[in-house]
Amino acid sequence: MGSILASVGTLLWVGVWMSAFSITTADDNSAPKAENVRWMSLDFTTILTWTAQPSSHSFTVQYSIDENDWTESPDCIRTSETTCDMTEQLKHYDKPCRADIQTEHPDEVDYDVENLPHTYSPLINPYRESNISAAEFSVQQLNETTVLVNITDPLTAIHKRNKQLSIRDILQKDLQYKISYYKYQSTRKRDVESLTSTAEISGLDPGQSYCFMVAAYIPSRARANQNGASSLEQCTEGSRGILQELSAGAWVGVIFLIVIIIIILVTVITLCCRKTNRNKSLQSTQLSAPV
Repeated sequence: MGSILASVGTLLWVGVWMSAFSITTADDNSAPKAENVRWMSLDFTTILTWTAQPSSHSFTVQYSIDENDWTESPDCIRTSETTCDMTEQLKHYDKPCRADIQTEHPDEVDYDVENLPHTYSPLINPYRESNISAAEFSVQQLNETTVLVNITDPLTAIHKRNKQLSIRDILQKDLQYKISYYKYQSTRKRDVESLTSTAEISGLDPGQSYCFMVAAYIPSRARANQNGASSLEQCTEGSRGILQELSAGAWVGVIFLIVIIIIILVTVITLCCRKTNRNKSLQSTQLSAPV
């Protein structure tokens, strides 16, 4: 009898353990997994984003630089958000980084991490991939044929020794600028590459107006990431006359008006000539008639 009771008790304990395990497993399986993981980086501000089904679970982000040890991102531990600002962790290192988004129980502290969902991000190297925003610049007329282009390097969100770093501070000699310019109302555009944030553009036609645009250029990067955003256009005043100010539509109107005036003048001259010839013919007839 005792052995039967012992067997029943054992079965009961096994049943309780399996029920608890199944509940825990079901809870782990219901934990939302981070999906659609991607990086967004502009001027070295680097954000990790993802999506997940609504739940009471939280997320912790770990990162590994150059496939070394994993470190928790201090601002993204047990967070309910689906974004993580990784700017301070990645800074301007010229090394690839991967992130691990780990789902966590909302209340439990001690649990088996391996049984919870993990989602790994693609690799990113902000030094090689961060998009560069449009730069501001000014154009100074030095003489009739030369201008000086002064470019302001875009600032980043990274600080070092109480100084806000610019893209020049980070990229240094890797940063160049591509300056595009063209004569006012011309379709021929020229490009000049400058190693610094200032450039003299010479050989311009005296008295003509020119329009300029600038964009960061990083030739050491892969082709898809070499060019920054283009700036707004700036044009020099020049000494354009009224004819240069006319648009293409206005020129069509002017030419049409000139053609109409020429037609009217030719018609008037032709009519006058015919009338003059008719009068001369009439006078000749009258003079030759007998008295």
